[in-house]
This record gives sequence, C-alpha cells and structure tokens, in this order.
Amino acid sequence: MPSRPNTPCRHPGCPALVPYGQKYCDKHKLLHPEEVRSASARGYGRAWQKARQRYLAAHPLCVECMKEGKYVKATDVDHIIPHRGDKRLFWDEGNWQALCHSHHSIKTRNEDENPEYRF
Repeated sequence: MPSRPNTPCRHPGCPALVPYGQKYCDKHKLLHPEEVRSASARGYGRAWQKARQRYLAAHPLCVECMKEGKYVKATDVDHIIPHRGDKRLFWDEGNWQALCHSHHSIKTRNEDENPEYRF
C-alpha cells in the first residue's frame, strides 16, 4: 500500500515538507506549541470550564450575530486578543466575548492563517 505524500509545513513562507499528519517542520514546531499540547495543558481544564459556563450564562447571545441583527445562542467563549499562553490575558474577562460556534471557527481560522508572532 503506498504511503501518503509529504505535505508543506504550515508556517507562513516555509518550503519544508513534513510527513502527512504533521503540521510543522522541526524548525517551526516550537513557534506553535498550541498544536502539540493538550487542551488542559493549554489552560482549558476544569477551572476554564466553570468560568466558561458562568460567562455564557451572563452573556447568552453571540456578539457577532447581534451585530448582524440576529439573536443566536452563544456556545463558545472567545479570547478577543489571542492569549498564546499568556495567563494574564487568558483569564482577563475583559478579553472574552461570547460567540456562536460558526463565528468562533471563522475568527480562529483567520487568526491561525495569519498569526501574529511575538519574540
């Protein structure tokens, strides 16, 4: 049975090929730790689940849908400014917004395709 071909590294501008199923080359793996750590290791454990439930109870509607004049139940708590591991930014409720799953997916995809790197 033939194996799948290698795929390009997903880091912007990197021409390296990586085995199918791997997202980044060894050179860029360290810049994308969110891709290799579990959700709980990234801070989304039981404390986050409780805070998320409390926030969604207080903010039940998607803020992006409301801008469009629609009333859709929020399912996700989004970090307006991606925290990228910064605990202060992660737990800052002023940096949270309630979104429906569709809007959260769109926002996250756009941030992942055009990441902002801080060194």
